[in-house]
Amino acid sequence: MSNIGYRVFLQVPRPDKALVAEYSKYCTGNITDNMSRFGAMHAAIKPIHRPGLKLVGVAVTVKARIGDNLLTHKALDVAQPGDVIVVDAQGDTTVAIIGEIMCQYARARGLAGFVIDGAVRDSLAIREMDFPVFARGVTPLGPFKNGPGEINVPISCGGLTVRPGDIIVGDDDGVVVIPQKEAKEILEKTRLQAEREAKTIAAYQAGDLSGRQWVDEALQKGGCEIIDAMYT
Repeated sequence: MSNIGYRVFLQVPRPDKALVAEYSKYCTGNITDNMSRFGAMHAAIKPIHRPGLKLVGVAVTVKARIGDNLLTHKALDVAQPGDVIVVDAQGDTTVAIIGEIMCQYARARGLAGFVIDGAVRDSLAIREMDFPVFARGVTPLGPFKNGPGEINVPISCGGLTVRPGDIIVGDDDGVVVIPQKEAKEILEKTRLQAEREAKTIAAYQAGDLSGRQWVDEALQKGGCEIIDAMYT
């Protein structure tokens, strides 16, 4: 009999490591552009670590009871090097799910980072240790360790469904969730867009400011009236 709500699944369908590593080359904005501008967690999920750190890894998911981190502790031992522990703490910010000690343990095990739809504590220590942590908030209040909860089941985090084995990318702009089944296609589209944008930026830096006709074309298509006069 399956004990729904209090289960730990040990196996994760993992994507190819080389595929995951390729995503470290690209920003979250370019990735979401190639997911029809979906795939980003809610802007409330913010980096707690110092600016400039990149998070890339494979999701190990946790469904937590509000104010309880027993299953998050278990996930630290279930996860493998390079994994990101993604916790559905139901958006609660009154109690921290992780702090410095758990981050130190995760880093020592080679994990890539945390994404918490909830709160963390020891934020200064986290910033100083250069370990990627994204969360909805910060509080000094610590959690209980009673359960129940689940590991490696589909969860909701930052308004998105996250499945075990999804690729997680985070930077200063936020967190993106890349479904494993579409990861290769999204990566190729992202690569091509990054190349196009690099050419555009190089042209601007060289003084070539052409290529802006699309703005007026879009306005005309939408029926915008352009008036060569002052508003009175």
